[in-house]
Amino acid sequence: MSKKKYKIAVIQLNLNDVAENNLKKCMSWVRDAANQGAEVISLPELYSSHYFCQSEDVDNFALAEPLYSTSFIAFSALAKELGVVIIVPFFEKRMAGIYHNSAYIIDTDGSEAGLYRKMHIPDDPHFYEKFYFTPGDLGFKTIPTQKGKIGTLICWDQWYPEAARLTALKGAEVLFYPTAIGWHPQEKEQYGENQHGAWMSVMKGHAVANGVYVAAANRIGLEQYIEGTAGIQFWGSSFIAGPQGEILAQASHDKEEILIAEVDLDLQENVRQNWPFFRDRRIDAFGDITKRAIDQLF
Repeated sequence: MSKKKYKIAVIQLNLNDVAENNLKKCMSWVRDAANQGAEVISLPELYSSHYFCQSEDVDNFALAEPLYSTSFIAFSALAKELGVVIIVPFFEKRMAGIYHNSAYIIDTDGSEAGLYRKMHIPDDPHFYEKFYFTPGDLGFKTIPTQKGKIGTLICWDQWYPEAARLTALKGAEVLFYPTAIGWHPQEKEQYGENQHGAWMSVMKGHAVANGVYVAAANRIGLEQYIEGTAGIQFWGSSFIAGPQGEILAQASHDKEEILIAEVDLDLQENVRQNWPFFRDRRIDAFGDITKRAIDQLF
């Protein structure tokens, strides 16, 4: 059973380093978040390395790890020590030739509460994720933990209201979005404000439409590791929103930070009672949502 109130945290970091250093860094920041009272803590997407998807390079598959190896062992021990839930996004090697962009949900006793594999995989300039990641096959899940019922989606999933809806319908109180999103430096001046605004707006919309808390954990810093390219400037701006889309905490664009906010289940229930969007859904009329497009011939 969830408590009526519990504290969640997202950690915003520069992760442009090698796996060993990123692991030590993230463990230290998780410990700091727990010391500040956080009970459910999320790291950014693909925490253990720089954002390698800027290029299509088979050598990058060496960054992947099998299930229940380095990341799980380290964060399982830490979760048990601190008595917290930790969301650990990592590059999963399932078998030779099959890799996923995944996240462990590790419970307070160090056990695996759940595993999520990113469902929507982008293929955009310098976000060449389809080269690396097989689409998730575990579906959208709500994970019961000792602290609360949480849903974990990953980055590109954030643009899809269906993903948020299905996760919320399974009882999620919070939707966590570990993220690696930023600007192409050459586009920032012209498009940057609108791109960032769209990112904020769509996730605040998920909070409102589903009456849930939404927590996005992004990375920061310019990652320019490919010669002759401008790299990606990760825009930070991690945030936690309440069930009416209200911003409870928000980070800067360029500083490493911990954001903490309280999940209040009585408030969530009150919001849903006054805005009964789930009650009024016309599920009898939604059959076409499973089609790629709805062709209407006249």
